[in-house]
Amino acid sequence: YFLMGCAGSSPAPAKSDKPNPVATFETSLGTFKADIYLDRVPRTASNFIDLAQSGFYNGIHFHRVIPGFMNQFGCPYAKDANSNRAGTGGPPDGEFTNLATGAAEKRFNGGNIKDENISKDTNKPGSLSMANTGQKDSGGSQFFINVNNNSNLDWFSSGPSKHPVFGQVTESYDLCVKISKVPTTNDNPKTPIMMKSITISGV
Repeated sequence: YFLMGCAGSSPAPAKSDKPNPVATFETSLGTFKADIYLDRVPRTASNFIDLAQSGFYNGIHFHRVIPGFMNQFGCPYAKDANSNRAGTGGPPDGEFTNLATGAAEKRFNGGNIKDENISKDTNKPGSLSMANTGQKDSGGSQFFINVNNNSNLDWFSSGPSKHPVFGQVTESYDLCVKISKVPTTNDNPKTPIMMKSITISGV
């Protein structure tokens, strides 16, 4: 799957040398940035970019933060910071464009996309990874930011959890750690942490 270029080799025609898109996450506690792996997991990355560009994530709160583990985000029910349905929602069914291939991709059965377990990127600190229910093709809008080495969550690990990584924090990772350590009740921040906006550059 990975194409390694070397001197004198002809580049693969489908592989773009264009840098990956960058997402800027503006939260109520500050701003961090991440590279989005459009080159590695194009369906998953395109789904995230489409949701971000549509404003889907604006006003949603982090609903589950655990120090030494991760911060989870992206459930539409968490626009209400105290919703007991937070963590159970997804985006509307519909279509979006795979930005790498131009193909139409579908969201189905509650806004889920097809699993894209093709790139062996581990759930390391600062990585963005798809949340799911544990069932096949159950990822939608929810994702988490790892603040530890959580390789047991890798889709290519031997464990039951299968969470593909689709990006990596490149600026202000310390803010992600700070978010993970705020006071919580049942893992939900006592003082709500809102995502004001996610903007995408380089697409």
